Amino acid sequence: MIHYISGGERSGKSSYAKKIAEEISKNPFYLATSRIWDEDFKTRVERHISDRDKRWTTIEEEKNISAVIVDKSTVVVDCVTLWLTNFYVDTKYDVEESLKLAKKEIEKLVEIDATIIIISNEIGMGLHATTESGRKFTELQGWMNQFIAKKADKATFMVSGLPLKLK
Repeated sequence: MIHYISGGERSGKSSYAKKIAEEISKNPFYLATSRIWDEDFKTRVERHISDRDKRWTTIEEEKNISAVIVDKSTVVVDCVTLWLTNFYVDTKYDVEESLKLAKKEIEKLVEIDATIIIISNEIGMGLHATTESGRKFTELQGWMNQFIAKKADKATFMVSGLPLKLK
């Protein structure tokens, strides 16, 4: 089962996903997809880790997320934006190749017998990117969000800490 949760930055996505996972499982997994880009980001990651108690097991995987999710588990994947960034940077900003690789991973996730809660940002609703690579990434993110939402069994949009059921 895939539950897709999207929304803007600081909309409450992670807190909501955490709450759902804890209701489903006594020992959920948190799958972190980010690379540590700088000290500020390292501090953000450390805050996220401290928000989770002993019930949680953290898994770190930058791209091949399907390889680390086991059957019958409950996993929060946080987040698609950082995960896509890894593909985008590693393919030298090739939108088509990044989209192809990411879609393959999502297709694999659909086949896993687990509860997978996927968090993503809706970055196309904010400011218009000032760089070409930023605009291309916004398009990549939008296409990937649509793909995941179509594959998901449930979809929720977070606004100001409130969940809106999409499907």
